[in-house]
Amino acid sequence: MASSAGCIIISSCKDVMEDRHWLTNAYILFATPYFAYDIYAMFLCYWHKLQVKGHEEAGNGVVLMAPAVPGYLRQEALMVLHHLFMVAFCFPVSLMWRQGKGDYFQGVLFLAELSTPAVSLGKVLIQYKKQDTLLHKVNGVMMMVTFFGCRVFLFPYLYYAYSRHASIPMYEVPLVAPWQCNLGAALLWPLQLYWFALICRGALRLFTKRSKSPPEAMKDDKNLPLNNSRSSNQTD
Repeated sequence: MASSAGCIIISSCKDVMEDRHWLTNAYILFATPYFAYDIYAMFLCYWHKLQVKGHEEAGNGVVLMAPAVPGYLRQEALMVLHHLFMVAFCFPVSLMWRQGKGDYFQGVLFLAELSTPAVSLGKVLIQYKKQDTLLHKVNGVMMMVTFFGCRVFLFPYLYYAYSRHASIPMYEVPLVAPWQCNLGAALLWPLQLYWFALICRGALRLFTKRSKSPPEAMKDDKNLPLNNSRSSNQTD
């Protein structure tokens, strides 16, 4: 949905700074509560996993919610910080501070969600233990391509698009861009690079697994973060 909105906005804005589309602010108002909800939804997933684990190990599946919060925050620290930043900083900047300018850039940011279906499908396949299927390998390639294009390459493209609009070299854009834009990019882009590195590491392990002996593959699997696929989700 976010990507569809982004495509509509981008195709409607010929002037990257002045042209406007009603869908921009409407979708921001619609999508922002998702980040708050997703923090709670991720916690419920984490809590239910503890319930299942406790039931299997001790025959007692009762795990209280409150004691589970610290462990959840440690495990999903980057994702929680990302979502809080989107609500506390990006929402007021996108809706109020920019004063109706730059709808095109907002539409480009919506395209980041193009990578979400592949990330989500990868997580589902892992949960159903389908890591060795052709579908998982194809999806892994799609995830790498879409995540790089829609999240990693996205931020340099924003600066490039403004450099063309202002007829200045790209390296001068950070000097003239509003500090809010530079701050947002400085905080969000490193997260995308980190998550992309995790995706590449997981893909490398997947495609080299067959060339290793079973003991070596099992040894490597113990060092793999359990939330690789989840870490690369969302955005927004």
